[in-house]
Amino acid sequence: MAGKMASRKRKEKAFNVLAFFIVLILAALVLLPIWWIFRSSLMSTAALNEYPPSFIPHEWLWSNYSKALETFEYWTYFKNTFTIIIPAVTFGTITAIFCGYAFARLRFRGKKLIFNICVGTILLPGMVTLIPLYIFWTKGMGLGDTYWPLILPFLTGGGFFNIFLIRQFLMTIPKELDEAASIDGAGRMRILWTILVPSIKPAVVVVGMMLFIQIWNDLLQQIIYINSMSKFTFAIALTNFTGSFGTNWPVALAATFMTILPGIVIYIFGQKSFVEGIVLTGMKN
Repeated sequence: MAGKMASRKRKEKAFNVLAFFIVLILAALVLLPIWWIFRSSLMSTAALNEYPPSFIPHEWLWSNYSKALETFEYWTYFKNTFTIIIPAVTFGTITAIFCGYAFARLRFRGKKLIFNICVGTILLPGMVTLIPLYIFWTKGMGLGDTYWPLILPFLTGGGFFNIFLIRQFLMTIPKELDEAASIDGAGRMRILWTILVPSIKPAVVVVGMMLFIQIWNDLLQQIIYINSMSKFTFAIALTNFTGSFGTNWPVALAATFMTILPGIVIYIFGQKSFVEGIVLTGMKN
């Protein structure tokens, strides 16, 4: 019996070591492109074109970043990007919470039908609604070359998947908590914000970060609605980096790395709740 236990422990230890090295290799593959951009941004053009390429720069040219800032209006693009992201993520998260709460807790006529229709919209390709929405915002509302077409749609939760995610988390919380708080005199709003929302914090963080990533990478809609160079975001500005920097690729890559840095920093601060929310998604009691 003792021999079987020892053999089982050795197998578990070997499996854990193997799993650790697999995860380590996968993490290295994910981080390699980021490192390659960073190391390339600190090299000269001649060193960048060397073959075989060096994994670490022979000379760290931090001056490439100051040169990039001379041509690439980083802080203007930063301000423009977060002018869209902050209200859109805020509106999208709050409305996703309200809608998720309605589907999880409230009773109203046609609830299942509305929910099923909304679930069906997840399967609807964005390209189908792109032209009608463009006509509506530009011709109908006169909001062309403004940030409003990129912000106002998030008043509906930024997509039904976010609402669905909040709803699934709320379904895991016993309704007895609501009833007990109601007996104590708490209204629906107080129950939602003081009891339920703190209990689903991982889901709220996941929704916020997914909205952030969605807007951060949304080149198509930004390039459609924004025409003025003074209103360009990071996504649009990077499409023009070749023309801005010519063949000076190290400086261009320095600008590229600076644009992805805010996203990396935000993910580092929220990654614990983000991972927890992804793991717990859809789980029941």
